[in-house]
Amino acid sequence: MVDRVAAIMELVARSHAGLTLTGVAKALDAPVSSTQGLINGLVAVGYLDERDRVYTLGTAPYLLNVIAGRPPVTNVSRAQLEALHTETGLTTALSTDVGDDLFYVDHVSSDPHYAYIAENRLRRSLLRTSAGWLLLADRERRDIWAYLNSRPDEEAEIVEHFLRSLDELRDTGICVAPGVAVDRGDGVSVALRERGRTIATVGVIGLREEITRRSDDLAAICLRHAQEWRMR
Repeated sequence: MVDRVAAIMELVARSHAGLTLTGVAKALDAPVSSTQGLINGLVAVGYLDERDRVYTLGTAPYLLNVIAGRPPVTNVSRAQLEALHTETGLTTALSTDVGDDLFYVDHVSSDPHYAYIAENRLRRSLLRTSAGWLLLADRERRDIWAYLNSRPDEEAEIVEHFLRSLDELRDTGICVAPGVAVDRGDGVSVALRERGRTIATVGVIGLREEITRRSDDLAAICLRHAQEWRMR
């Protein structure tokens, strides 16, 4: 079982355009039915991504590299995060999703609350963060619906708020102060895309009052930095 899972991940990783279920099963000389079960499990925990029935490597392997002290997702450097932090004076975070959870994979912060979350790789809710909204919005519609349908009743209002914002999130790749955190915090995030996919986000986090007051300016700053990074 373990060697079959490892083989699937290596096959998909080596195929830059991704593989279909049939392609994976054929390469493994394995039945489609048993291969489908393994692939579904890998997608569920973030080791594979699926779009239009094509499977590509997910973000979970990247996160494991980060935990091990290797470079984070995307080519955003520590110096670039520090430049954004210096300009805004706020916690700056590079975030990605693994399965149905959000993680800060790198950060610059003088706030011990967010530093603790980031440095300990604590799971955060996709529905309760600006970064999570962008990562969730980029998923296939059926996967978005499945995630939203799994949310508890007390999050129904937030689900409606997200759905009203969904098209704009997908179009702009920017999420500005959604006001959904369980604490007094809020954020502004910008999608970092590779080959049309949102694989991570970069943004700033702070007290809701300050984020809301400075939201337009912060969005412009984050977007400018993200665009500069893409051109390097």
